[in-house]
Amino acid sequence: MAKSNISIYSALVANLVIAVTKFIAGIFSNSSAMIAEGVHSLADTINQLLILFGIRQSKKPPDATRPFGYGKELYFWSFIVSIIIFGLGGGVSVYQGYLHIIKPEMPGDLTWNYAVLGISFLFEGSSLLIAASAFNKTRKGQSWWPAIKRSKDPSAFLVLFEDGAAVLGLTVVAICLYTGHRFHLPWLDGLASLLVGVLLVGVSFILARESRSLLMGEGLATATRQRISTLVQQDDAVKKIKHILSTYQSPEEVLLILIIIFKEGLDTNEINDAVLRIRATVKREFSFVHFILIQPEALEK
Repeated sequence: MAKSNISIYSALVANLVIAVTKFIAGIFSNSSAMIAEGVHSLADTINQLLILFGIRQSKKPPDATRPFGYGKELYFWSFIVSIIIFGLGGGVSVYQGYLHIIKPEMPGDLTWNYAVLGISFLFEGSSLLIAASAFNKTRKGQSWWPAIKRSKDPSAFLVLFEDGAAVLGLTVVAICLYTGHRFHLPWLDGLASLLVGVLLVGVSFILARESRSLLMGEGLATATRQRISTLVQQDDAVKKIKHILSTYQSPEEVLLILIIIFKEGLDTNEINDAVLRIRATVKREFSFVHFILIQPEALEK
């Protein structure tokens, strides 16, 4: 998990301020596109609060009811965020757009709208740059999309997607508002709202897919498993490693299960010593592997 949540806090402040100004501008100008943008920013504000709550819950220490900790709380709340984006953000925007397409009304004075769009571009663009910079530090040489798919920290890519969708949505609204006002095409206001809604629905599906995968239990990458296998089989007591099972409990906590066939002739104390050595070796190279369960198994004949 990122050491700092500055990208989340910056997005929270930006979206809260922008949501209020968008709603005011939308009411004064009777613009459904601006109202849709206000709903979008409100949904994003709620999302940032939920992500911060998820991060806080995920850091609770293990107890009797949750012996492996509460790390997956972050994955759960990330999934809830994707549902909010779909329902509150995408659904409301699509509905508003549909109503204003079938019954178009020419927006009033758009001065407020243009001013709010300009301010929103400034805030959302700054927030996007902060989120992109924070995520860029975690890529480790990977291209952007593979890095997002392999990331185990939804708080990083959620803000990135939200801010990216916000900037793209503002661009769509600005183009439609100007074109509709310039050429007297009131239905373009509704189209802008509809397009913003479709954009949010698309983003929600991507985020839901990634969050669902993490919630259900993603394992270690192939290269990491191969390295662990090499480390374990270098131990003098190991004859063969049979299975490596793993799951992320949180972005920084992995549960690892090793099913190992030890060499014949070892007594209980020698196997216990080997287990301690293997645990220390794996943890020394992969500090995020917090839980290591080792099960000795007899060689199949």
